[in-house]
Amino acid sequence: MMYVISLGGSVIVPDEINVKFLASFKRLIRQRIKLGDSFIIVTGGGKVSRRYQNASRELGILNRQDLDWLGIYSSRLNAHLLQVIFNEQAYSKVVTSPSQKHCWISGVLVVGGWKPGWSTDYVAVSFAKKCNIKTIINLSNIDYVYDKNPKEHTDARPLKNITWKDFRVLVGNKWDPGVHVPFDPIASIFAENLNLKVVILQGLDLKNLSKVFNNKKFKGSVIEN
Repeated sequence: MMYVISLGGSVIVPDEINVKFLASFKRLIRQRIKLGDSFIIVTGGGKVSRRYQNASRELGILNRQDLDWLGIYSSRLNAHLLQVIFNEQAYSKVVTSPSQKHCWISGVLVVGGWKPGWSTDYVAVSFAKKCNIKTIINLSNIDYVYDKNPKEHTDARPLKNITWKDFRVLVGNKWDPGVHVPFDPIASIFAENLNLKVVILQGLDLKNLSKVFNNKKFKGSVIEN
């Protein structure tokens, strides 16, 4: 199997770099590679990105494109870390564009941010289209998609299955650098049009991720048409 994993920066760097998680993630992915699987891993910028963006806003830099570039380079920094971690299992360079040519055919292809206006979720969908992959696994710091923000509403309900139409009502149709949503609204439109399935998982629960790989019942949300 070939998988696209959108690996949230909140999982890679929740505050400090999550070395323990990265070591366990490396072991799991290497085990799957031995079984014949291959992976496109798209990294987010996470807290690194938001720290730079917040500092820029405080300093009066409000240009959306500049904020976007800070997020992109934060994502690429995380991507390079992943590329180094997987070493011989990874393609020799971090890829930053869905149109970029490369010689990768197996193991791990690590992908960073692309260009202003396009989130790493959008890049993940672009690679799914390019490689004819129908499912994206999104690893972040939430267990489910909820009907409202669970940090603000104690009665928020987890949605284990939701259509793209209903999901897009929740997240809207606009994306801004640093926005907190389970999956980017613009990428959601793209994924809906491609008839893709996106699985939202708590990234730190690697036993749960293994269940997805093994087609077992897992804890998370599925977004599809």
